[in-house]
Amino acid sequence: MAKALSRREQRSGKRAVPTMNVTPLVDVVLVLLIIFMVVIPAMDGSAHIELPSILNVDAEVHGRVDPLTLSLQADGQLFLEKEPLAAEALESRLRSEHESDVMRRIVLRADRGVRYQDARTLYTLLQNVGFPGISLQVNERGGGHTHSAPHADAR
Repeated sequence: MAKALSRREQRSGKRAVPTMNVTPLVDVVLVLLIIFMVVIPAMDGSAHIELPSILNVDAEVHGRVDPLTLSLQADGQLFLEKEPLAAEALESRLRSEHESDVMRRIVLRADRGVRYQDARTLYTLLQNVGFPGISLQVNERGGGHTHSAPHADAR
């Protein structure tokens, strides 16, 4: 190998540093990438379906995202949203809330210790006020997660 060195390199004492040419490696990787980009979508086994579209989209109904919440504690205390409410003022307050946004829904939450008759009376009042949808909020058994179970016919 010493013979392969030029006289100039021998005099200066420096040797040639070998470097790897990565251009062919990059070329191979890019070709593989292109192949996979073309082949993978063609391997999709699902049927090609063109879904129908519509021209007249329904208007978004206000109040669906943010329903009112009426809560009844075991001791009989009522809350509309997080604000305490006297039983005497309940119907008038519900009517004013309903008149301000007639499409707004309401969620009824009642403590486990509340008598069924009391919860049913509140539910009937909400129906009579005219809320378009009444949901009953419940907990998942054992999990403590809350769910709103919409009633099919709130009227």
